[in-house]
Amino acid sequence: MTDSPPWADLFGHPEPYPEQADGIDAAVDAAEDGGFLALEGACGTGKTMLALTAGLDRVRDPASDFERVFVLTSVKQQLRQFETDLRAINDDLPSDYDPVSGLTLVGKADVCPYARENRGGIDRENVYERCEGLRERTRNLVGDGGATTTSNLVSEARSQQVGLMDSGASDEASGSGEYLSVDGEPTPYRPDTEEYDGTEFCPFYAGFLDDLPEDGDPAEAVPFDVTELGHVDADELVRLAAGHGSCPHSIMGALVPEVEVVIGNYYHAFDPVTTGTFTGALLDDSTFVVCDEAHMLEPRVRDLVSDAVADASLRDAENELTRVVQPLSFESAGAKSDDAALVRGELEDADVTVEEIEAVREFYADLRGELDRRVTAHLDRERPDWRASMRDLDDDDIPLRDPEEPAEDEITAWADREGHGERVWARAEQVGAVVKRVLDSLEDEDKQRAAPGVGRTLNAWYREGHTDFFRAIELERTFDETEPPDSWRRAYNARLALHNCLPSEPIGDRLASFGGGVLMSATLEPMDLFREVTGLDHLAERGRPVVERTYGLSFPEENRASLAVDAPKFTHQNRGAPGEENPTRLAHVDATAAVARREGNVLVGTPNYAEATWMAEALADRLDKPVLLDESSDDRETESLKDDFFAGDGKVLVTSLRGTLTEGVDYRGDRLAAAVICGVPIINTAQPRTRAVIAAYDRRFESGFETALTVPAVRKARQAVGRVIRGPDERGVRVLLDARYARDSWNGVREYLPDHEREEFQPVSPDMVDIALDRFESRRPAASE
Repeated sequence: MTDSPPWADLFGHPEPYPEQADGIDAAVDAAEDGGFLALEGACGTGKTMLALTAGLDRVRDPASDFERVFVLTSVKQQLRQFETDLRAINDDLPSDYDPVSGLTLVGKADVCPYARENRGGIDRENVYERCEGLRERTRNLVGDGGATTTSNLVSEARSQQVGLMDSGASDEASGSGEYLSVDGEPTPYRPDTEEYDGTEFCPFYAGFLDDLPEDGDPAEAVPFDVTELGHVDADELVRLAAGHGSCPHSIMGALVPEVEVVIGNYYHAFDPVTTGTFTGALLDDSTFVVCDEAHMLEPRVRDLVSDAVADASLRDAENELTRVVQPLSFESAGAKSDDAALVRGELEDADVTVEEIEAVREFYADLRGELDRRVTAHLDRERPDWRASMRDLDDDDIPLRDPEEPAEDEITAWADREGHGERVWARAEQVGAVVKRVLDSLEDEDKQRAAPGVGRTLNAWYREGHTDFFRAIELERTFDETEPPDSWRRAYNARLALHNCLPSEPIGDRLASFGGGVLMSATLEPMDLFREVTGLDHLAERGRPVVERTYGLSFPEENRASLAVDAPKFTHQNRGAPGEENPTRLAHVDATAAVARREGNVLVGTPNYAEATWMAEALADRLDKPVLLDESSDDRETESLKDDFFAGDGKVLVTSLRGTLTEGVDYRGDRLAAAVICGVPIINTAQPRTRAVIAAYDRRFESGFETALTVPAVRKARQAVGRVIRGPDERGVRVLLDARYARDSWNGVREYLPDHEREEFQPVSPDMVDIALDRFESRRPAASE
């Protein structure tokens, strides 16, 4: 076609929707000027293909400076969708095009050959500690002054394998004879780690190091040509790397800057540790970034740029500092040792004194004592009987300042009074780093050191301001019988938490490091608030253009019924406790049952899991179809519940709108006939951290409650009802059940719906729900049609 746009050959379907074509053009134009597209597109708009096509157009354009597309998503279902669409692009490329190379980033537990097969004393729980220890010992064996070379280590490992084969031995537990086999792919090594002269090492990591050229370019160690393979997911990466005898995780890191599309999650762009050690090469203006599920960008990054120090970590860090100074103490007593000489050498190289280590150790000990005093006093005041009822205690927070008034926190003030001044806070991070190096040399064991993380966080605690950051003691319920019976530590894990209330600056700063891109979701509106809280407005002020697009459902309107039911507001004050009988609860059960008794699967979302339990029990008494209840559980139980819901005849699934079943789940086809949203899922405002966030937003945006709580809650509700209609042939019912959706009022939320949804979700009274549903069903095409 002569009128085909430049990106047509990179679009993975025969024809784009009109919205897709418009969005691709908008994203390309914005990126050409170093800008971003903020895109809201209803489910089924084709946002994934839109973003990939726009990014690849920039990457493949010889006149463009973009070298790669970096996809960030917080939902596994969406990650799989990007993989699927990238494969569709490759399948549809003209024959004279090179395939688009891509890579999915996953954690070590997903690619370590030993962890995947639970061999070598490595499993998904300990893989990070074991991996770091094995890598360290492997490097020590072959580094300056090491006992051997990488070639010798690899030869040793392979010869062990050959020896097993020659002897006819087998290892039935490996499931593959003498070789370690990963997902059916044989590797060149035995099922367990190897030893050289008594030192355990990882043959896969040794194989990677052996393939590294002298100039150290990691890409040269990749044993396959990624440009010919298209997209490489975790399973294929393990097959290709481990089958060759190289470390899949190291190969993944080597490929990060080499491929055209990298698919990861928010950690890979916003977590300081991850970017500092793994994905830093992607954070520049040659990267076109795609932030998927961008309505979650603000809360997810808020957690990533917040930090905490656990009581147990303080204890471990104190013990680690003690182990470092002990050899010097023994030396002072007249006992010479090699350990003391090693410690002195490390301290001199790091410019850290023994006195500084002792000062930090004393600080940690005193800090644990102060933490103990404050937690005990809080429990004595709030729960005088806590020692007799430890198993009944709930999670709790102890604010260290008034959440609504910026001021120095009480821990910092206490430290100053006790003589732990600025220097001990400032040097804690450097002390932690040198303690790790010393202990890694002194102790031949796999262990995650606490001192570096504790030092880094306490340094930030003292350095960060008190207006945008909130400090508190968090108590997480547990039960540890090894602790004394009269200690709160038997009932709780405690953490000194440093919360970033306003992540807009770190979000904006990170986005600014990229050359341009797309931020997209089915629920971004109101756009002005989204731009504020994600720092996009600051980028626009610096000359980086930000363009907006909002696309509603383009599918036939007659295929859906959209109701905003003017039922009593489902607020805590109106509904009372779960199980209480009152007009509010009766109205919501009646309206929900009216929808749920109709044909097909029905999803019911409530503000929290307690309300979900109540609603499920109330519906079970009224309906003939099965009612399933989603409770706070692990991924395996949730997946099993989804399978039950999708199988067989129609059912009702009741869940919390703050759970995982209302966002990112694919209810395609006839998997979902209706969704009912009961109330507005605003989180509990009594928590000190929540109050601090509201206050911070009040100071910055003058609309703290709405910006921090109301708008995200409405987005949660919109995400849930968006599960129903995902294609042009799908039919379904979408119900927002609460007067706040139906009409304007002092705490109404209708204004936070985009224009197209306000037009569709027309208010109806509760007694009109059945009539509206009958009218919709009467429009259903006859089977013969």
